Amino acid sequence: MITRDVGTFVGFAKNCAPDFGPSCAKAVFLIAPEGFALAEQSASDNRYMDMGLTTDAAKALAEHRGLQSALSAIVPTICFSGRADTPDAQFPNNVFATAPGRLLLGHMRHAVRQREAERPDIRGFFAQALGYREIDLRDQPGLCELTGALVIDRARGLGFCGLSERCDEAGAKAMHAAFGLRATLMFDLAPGEYHTNVVLSVLAGRAVVIAPDGFADPAVVEGIAECYAPQVVRLGRDEKLGFAGNCIAVAEKAVFMSEAAACALRAENRRTLQDAGFALHAVPLAEIEKAGGSLRCCVAEIY
Repeated sequence: MITRDVGTFVGFAKNCAPDFGPSCAKAVFLIAPEGFALAEQSASDNRYMDMGLTTDAAKALAEHRGLQSALSAIVPTICFSGRADTPDAQFPNNVFATAPGRLLLGHMRHAVRQREAERPDIRGFFAQALGYREIDLRDQPGLCELTGALVIDRARGLGFCGLSERCDEAGAKAMHAAFGLRATLMFDLAPGEYHTNVVLSVLAGRAVVIAPDGFADPAVVEGIAECYAPQVVRLGRDEKLGFAGNCIAVAEKAVFMSEAAACALRAENRRTLQDAGFALHAVPLAEIEKAGGSLRCCVAEIY
């Protein structure tokens, strides 16, 4: 089922058992920010970027190494080298995603990001080392920036797809089919929001982090919250702008977000995460965040 009807989706979702698959990835991969710089094309529809900022490639690389080290203490973590001609490649989860036995290639809006999917080493790793089948979504007409646009509850096989300049209905339908989901809810993001995973995260299938002002329709916010109540973290504007919504559970009891996001998180929201059984891991990413994404965007999951 793929629908825009919140009531229909919630009625179905609340009866889905957490038996679709593992709630967290078995491993993750990163791409190093070689030649780190701000991509002008990406800034055209990313309100979280400021092209007037100066960047420090060495600092970005150091932050990224710190992220790799922190993740590797919890989950197997691979890092591929970056390339100077792909300045946004440190955010691989928009271009690459997996389901059991499958590697998906996303249909990116901007040309500067489209070339990332050509990497023969990354595609070869999945095809040759892991034996994954490749599903290339670039030839279908819809834009679909994978787990940037589509937040997935892997335990129950549910998708939450925010439509924007980076993902349209055709793309949402293509992703729903490629991931083989039970149900996907499509909805409009608020004007100016570019990716769902900045305003929404489902944590290990049992809790949700949501920024209400990132959604065009408040009914969508309430419907999603109903699916995970009472373990709902509602973000205020400052928390959202600090990238607290761009978080990820890499294990059943481990949630990762950037240091800035953790600092922005209100005490009541920290308690909600603790009550849901999560330990919060914060990683400094101030330089990388100048590129308009944060920790979740840096992490591509391997299922």
